[in-house]
Amino acid sequence: MMAKTVQTMSLLGGHPVLDFVNTVDSRIGTIGPDYLQSYDDLLIWAGRTQSIDADTRQRLAIEAAQRPVDAAAALSRAKALREALYRICCMEVSDRPVEKADLDLFDTALRSALAGRRLACEDGALEWAWRRREALDHIADRIAVAACDLLIESRGERRPIRQCPGRNCGWLFLDTSRGGRRHWCSDRSCGTPARVRKFRAE
Repeated sequence: MMAKTVQTMSLLGGHPVLDFVNTVDSRIGTIGPDYLQSYDDLLIWAGRTQSIDADTRQRLAIEAAQRPVDAAAALSRAKALREALYRICCMEVSDRPVEKADLDLFDTALRSALAGRRLACEDGALEWAWRRREALDHIADRIAVAACDLLIESRGERRPIRQCPGRNCGWLFLDTSRGGRRHWCSDRSCGTPARVRKFRAE
């Protein structure tokens, strides 16, 4: 069986931010592996989730190739944001308070991201545009803004965040099921194996 990569990992979160925190394959039990091993992995993830367009991805790939040390630092910052967002999202699952360090990290990332946006007019309508799409932190900026929408702006309108209890899983997802009782990130990868184990143990 071939090892999963950021190119082949399932996108089951129902929201880009949750798919981002799920780039760690397992969050409970055996932790990892981490799918984001290089800046190129971050670009692949952003392309798969349509967090950036093809032109922006090309710009960032060129910038990363020219500045590999800075690209590695940008990846580290993105992963630090990912871990803070994971714990913040888990607050909704467990009702535990947010750690100040995580809140401060998210706040700093969000302030930086918002400073990189500007108002533009496209086809007679106002919209947000990004000043520097080649900035290596651009993907993290997009994630921070999307997380603000998920956790603050749209919280009263969206479905709740759940955490999969599957063995060696712990992925987060929006419960968009009709009855609001979705239990697993995926029935095939976690639900069915759990039922099989339960059946064999009886």
